[in-house]
Amino acid sequence: MSDAATGAPGASGIASSKVLSMREAIARYVHDGDTVVIEGFTHLICFAAGHEIIRQRRRDLVLCRLTPDLIYDQLIAAGCARKLVFSWAGNPGVGSLHAFRRAVEQGKPPLEIEEYSHFGMVARFSAGAAHLPFWPLRDYQGTDIPVSNPLIKQVTCPFTGESLAAVPALNPDVTIVHAQRADAEGNAQIWGLLGVQKEAAFASKHVIVVVEELVSTSVVRADPNRTLIPGVIVDAVVVEPWGAHPSYAQGHYDRDNEFYVAWDDIARDPATLASYLDKYVMGVSDRSEYLALHEGLTTRLAARDMFCPGVNYGY
Repeated sequence: MSDAATGAPGASGIASSKVLSMREAIARYVHDGDTVVIEGFTHLICFAAGHEIIRQRRRDLVLCRLTPDLIYDQLIAAGCARKLVFSWAGNPGVGSLHAFRRAVEQGKPPLEIEEYSHFGMVARFSAGAAHLPFWPLRDYQGTDIPVSNPLIKQVTCPFTGESLAAVPALNPDVTIVHAQRADAEGNAQIWGLLGVQKEAAFASKHVIVVVEELVSTSVVRADPNRTLIPGVIVDAVVVEPWGAHPSYAQGHYDRDNEFYVAWDDIARDPATLASYLDKYVMGVSDRSEYLALHEGLTTRLAARDMFCPGVNYGY
């Protein structure tokens, strides 16, 4: 393992390691009132980071994500959120997010919402990443979403005179990205299903990368096209195997579909949901204790090997 992976001083004599524990990373970079993004599109959703945010009792957060699912339902139920900025919310393939619904419909707890289309959220992150004030799109023709969201504006194209929709840039305080591997400098590599992790990270003031595996910089440099998040924009690297459960990490473990189905009953009743959070989130100190409560889980969901042949980078 290289100096970069161990955090030992390199040739310059300066250690470049950004490796922190999950507790340290959340304490340092997630604060009350922050705008927080935990991205991942079905794949690589960092539940471990969400749980640590709950344990540290963060409040008044503005949570943003294209497709908030179970971890955002848990954050809302735990009282962490003041507002949700999103494009679709639900339990994929199952139904509603019941804590989210109670918050919106009954104000228990109160929750502001700000809704866009999927591409509207992509455009907001893209504008933020490009340091532009807004992003134009045709996405809202024939829809009434702009009626409920006054931040969606109309602009006139200076070249064609065409009327276009425009959405404001989104620049989160912190984006949390789960990846299969990274080096200690934060160069994070992802393969499999991608979302808008790259755009969200580049748009954000701070970036926490959570990984299944810490590797040497030589591994990253040997396969550079898998590097989605460059270390230059990363503030912290957290090594947290199984940190995305119950979502999945390609090449490491499968999606826990049984849990997604079970969540419908857990979240439907506020008391049952509170008991779940007490046992599996507040009742543990870290991910290893969480896994210990799920006997047989790592065996049941462990990914089988399906290796991709290497490529020739020679010149």
